[in-house]
Amino acid sequence: MSGEVTDALFRSPLHERHVALGAKFAAFGGWEMPLEYAGGGVLREHASVREAVGAFDVSHLGKARVRGAGAADFVNSCLTNDLSRIKPGQAQYTLACAEDGGVIDDLIAYLISDDEVFLIPNAANTAEVVRRLAAAAPEGITINDEHRMYAILAVQGPRSIEALTHLGLPTDHDYMSFVQTRLGEAGVIVCRTGYTGEHGYELVVAWDDAVTVWDSLVAEGVQPCGLGARDTLRTEMGYPLHGQDLSREITPVQARSGWAVGWDKPAFWGREALVAEKAAGARRTLRGLELTGRGIPRGHMAVYAGDQAIGETTSGTFSPTKKVGIALALIDTAAGVADGDLVEIDIRGRKVEARVTRPPFVRTSVR
Repeated sequence: MSGEVTDALFRSPLHERHVALGAKFAAFGGWEMPLEYAGGGVLREHASVREAVGAFDVSHLGKARVRGAGAADFVNSCLTNDLSRIKPGQAQYTLACAEDGGVIDDLIAYLISDDEVFLIPNAANTAEVVRRLAAAAPEGITINDEHRMYAILAVQGPRSIEALTHLGLPTDHDYMSFVQTRLGEAGVIVCRTGYTGEHGYELVVAWDDAVTVWDSLVAEGVQPCGLGARDTLRTEMGYPLHGQDLSREITPVQARSGWAVGWDKPAFWGREALVAEKAAGARRTLRGLELTGRGIPRGHMAVYAGDQAIGETTSGTFSPTKKVGIALALIDTAAGVADGDLVEIDIRGRKVEARVTRPPFVRTSVR
């Protein structure tokens, strides 16, 4: 069963459930997805994840499967991180880069076996990632776009263990590992991953089973959460969002995502450009900014040191946890700004003081 297209936007298999919950919708990556729900909105949903447990429908995320003899080695020769560092049953954050080092997408690779890798790219980039992999694949390797064959539900928060355990799902596996199991008649992949900074899981289920699994979570008292809270949670952790903090114009070196690059690997897309940039030093670096005054920063706002423009915000929001405005910003290396220094953000013509810091802005126990 494939996703329905309405006004050129795809819909999740849970769309009617979201409507019944009074969701406010927004377009995201070509999909019509819930931004927040009636009865509390972003602040309540954010708090539920930090303090208890929330569930996000993230079925807009892509799904692609690489199969064939040596599939894992092939993926490893394309994507940045070193897939040989993990074993079947584990997952890895990695990047697909262009030859100039710009980021086509950041994604999660599920290593099923030496001959099968399941990929979860971002919604808007799935087709391009699949296209590039297919163009590079040797004979015997197949790349299938399974974007609308599966739904993904992210169950996040300190009570996520309790909620899934009550449903009979496994919860004791290590961070960035996954278990294939069942919930009644529904097949479920339970992966210890997330995008919130809290202990959590992402459940990959067949499209037609999504409603059953979602209803089971809600019956356990799990708070439905929209993409608004997902964004405030990830920004508090300093997690990058592709298209804002990572992009074709922002490399992993600039975004401080070099930890997701297998620098010793002989080959991956963009290797030559990234090795050269790392050796020379990035001309700009992604930093955290925490406002000392009132205001809510957004993306593409100028950052100043005195009268000199030294960079631009890439993401910005109000932190529900810290009760202050926070932002990620690309700061010119030549400006010599250090953590703890004070700068200013131009928020709609008004300069607001902010302190430079290295994320996360809040401390949690993701593992």
